[in-house]
Amino acid sequence: MNITRNVEDYLKAIFYLTQEFDYEKVGTNQLAEHLGLSPASVSVMIKKMKDKDLVDYEKYGKIALTEPGQIIALRLVRKHRLWETFLHQHMNFSWDEVHEVAHQLEHINSPKLIRELDNFLGNPKTDPHGDIIPDEDGNFVVPIKQSLAELQAGSLCRLVSVKDNSAVFLKYVTQLGLALSSEIKVEEIREFDGSMLISYDGKKENISKMFAESIYVEIL
Repeated sequence: MNITRNVEDYLKAIFYLTQEFDYEKVGTNQLAEHLGLSPASVSVMIKKMKDKDLVDYEKYGKIALTEPGQIIALRLVRKHRLWETFLHQHMNFSWDEVHEVAHQLEHINSPKLIRELDNFLGNPKTDPHGDIIPDEDGNFVVPIKQSLAELQAGSLCRLVSVKDNSAVFLKYVTQLGLALSSEIKVEEIREFDGSMLISYDGKKENISKMFAESIYVEIL
């Protein structure tokens, strides 16, 4: 099946929205907003993808990946996250710089290259943002995620991944001095707006509820 780069971007976006936000299906407007496109243009593309049996979709309904679509999406996610890991570990890219380059590299169609890349990296389970890397067979266990915003005052936790992979957000996390495996204590939660006072590495910082919702943690 001839799958264009544009179609691959759609498939990965649908996969991301269903997995990250726990949607069973994705609305056209949600997908359009994520891709930065108009709902009309997204509808046209989705109809073409339905004809190729890549998505389930009815007019004015919501979108879900078919099994063939899911297989392609998982393959793309695997390649993307392996390339991010390579760039971060071996090419001196910070975690806020890897996404755009990995997005270009993920479209290279060479199973042997990705297999050797995986072996070269030591078969990593997660990428620089803490996201799970699917294996060669597409096996992918969705972890139960808990955001920092869900914790109570006095909780001690460890940062394990981020919800927002944008360069702007990741730079902000770095500026705060936080990284994967940082240990965080929730010192105080403000009832008015849900903002928090947290402590880590011997310092304290005020963070917004939006920021806390974008950080995934595990309880210590």
